[in-house]
Amino acid sequence: MRKGFLTFAAVSLLATGSVAACGDDSGSDRAGGDRKAKIGVILPDSKSSARWESADRRFLEEAFKAAGVDYNIQNAQGDKSSFSTIADGMLTDGVTALMIVNLDSGTGKAVLEKAKSQGVATIDYDRLTLGGSAEYYVSFDNEAVGRLMGEGVSRCLTDKNAQKPVVAYLNGSPTDNNATLLKTGYDSVLKPKFDSGAYVKGPDQAVPEWNATEAGGIFEQMMTQTGGKINGVVAANDALGNAAISILKKNKLNGKVPVTGQDATPQALQNILAGDQCMTVYKAVREQAKAASELAIALAKGERKDTGKTVRDPQSGRDVPSVLLTPKAIYKDNVKDVVADGYVTKEQVCTGAYAKLCADAGIS
Repeated sequence: MRKGFLTFAAVSLLATGSVAACGDDSGSDRAGGDRKAKIGVILPDSKSSARWESADRRFLEEAFKAAGVDYNIQNAQGDKSSFSTIADGMLTDGVTALMIVNLDSGTGKAVLEKAKSQGVATIDYDRLTLGGSAEYYVSFDNEAVGRLMGEGVSRCLTDKNAQKPVVAYLNGSPTDNNATLLKTGYDSVLKPKFDSGAYVKGPDQAVPEWNATEAGGIFEQMMTQTGGKINGVVAANDALGNAAISILKKNKLNGKVPVTGQDATPQALQNILAGDQCMTVYKAVREQAKAASELAIALAKGERKDTGKTVRDPQSGRDVPSVLLTPKAIYKDNVKDVVADGYVTKEQVCTGAYAKLCADAGIS
């Protein structure tokens, strides 16, 4: 992985993080001692983003295998009942550390509390569980991701010489704290433009459970509501962005209306190469998985690492020890960076008509 994708906090954790015997203010027993380390991971779904199965599972497995620890990775497929059932099974099976990507904070909090009551250490992976008890939070700086989106749509609107453009928001799920952070980020860039009259604030709507099919319907309603006068779309991830692009294609507006995203999926990279998507935000999931797995392995062995950083839980007021990695904006001129990092392959992106576009973009 090239330099530049990790924050100082993450580097210090991975390189020099101090390790000490793990204490617990609540007094519950810790993993470690004679217990064999075993790590459970619950991923949220495979619909909201391709990354969960194509990247996170792959890189977590890679890290656990390299460390020689037992692990069990399962996907709740967007079902809260299944999420809880999977957690119960992992706890019964004797995991010594549990890492979750919550579907919502209520479900996640209940799972974290049950794990804590059984002396099992926990990590919030990618999404912070509000009011939860996870001992660590490992993610990207989601406000920074949002800022890159705001800057991206602004840059692409400038390239198109748009005058007083109408900018619509397709926000992430209202149950996901990351969606709130993302919006805080892109609002910080775009609100001053709305306030000054340089841009016009268009429709602004959350997409339940990051459902791309529902996002398409929502965006079509936005187009109807505005008489088709939407000049830019801040979509909170690539799946939502592609949903908007599908509607724009129906109206022969693709390529004329900048659309953002995040996750750097093969489909999004193809959309960028084709000129249908303005940009995406690349998050080096390999480094996120590495940081989370090192913490999980330490906790599973009854050890604790110092991350050097905390994030305030806005619901409980608790400062959660955290690792936040740095995201990167991807435009047509640096799509090749995502391929070079091994996050996606040339074969995934450069299919059919995209082969020439890849060659023109320097993807080899």
